[in-house]
Amino acid sequence: MNIEEGKEVATFAGGCFWCTEAVFLQIKGVEKVVSGYTGGTIKNPSYREIGTGTTGHAEAIEITYDPALVQYKDLLEIFFSSHNPTTLNRQGADVGTQYRSEIFYHTEAQKNEAEEYIQLIEKEKLYDDPIVTVVSSAVVFYKAEEYHQDYYNQNSSQGYCQMVIAPKLEKLRKYYKSKLK
Repeated sequence: MNIEEGKEVATFAGGCFWCTEAVFLQIKGVEKVVSGYTGGTIKNPSYREIGTGTTGHAEAIEITYDPALVQYKDLLEIFFSSHNPTTLNRQGADVGTQYRSEIFYHTEAQKNEAEEYIQLIEKEKLYDDPIVTVVSSAVVFYKAEEYHQDYYNQNSSQGYCQMVIAPKLEKLRKYYKSKLK
């Protein structure tokens, strides 16, 4: 992966990548969001293959961002507020290991920040149930098929987008105005 000097990468799995991609595309300092698959056992998986839940991959997003404009801890906060980190292998009606909550860190600093953030939200009891989000070292990230990229913006009138993604974006606009583009 070639990253422009001064930029950093964050990789999050928080259920359906259409949802997480739509959220992070709104954030000031985020330059690119790619939907894809990571954390599994086969090379170059397809959507059909990961949908079986047998490849070990998670639907994930890879975020390229400018740390001068948005800090990793801000991305973590938005990540945790945009999905339910207490449900194992599930987000809403989407069920399976491909919909798990996982942070794939690229540096030791990211690992430490993610682990500290999880400890903080558990200590503060922000959720009624325990956090099940796993923190793992980043592995190969496979870009999803082209029709998955920028999905919400291309299909915003579709039912799933209206019922699931639009409310996440409304919440983002309400609570994170200062972080929006």
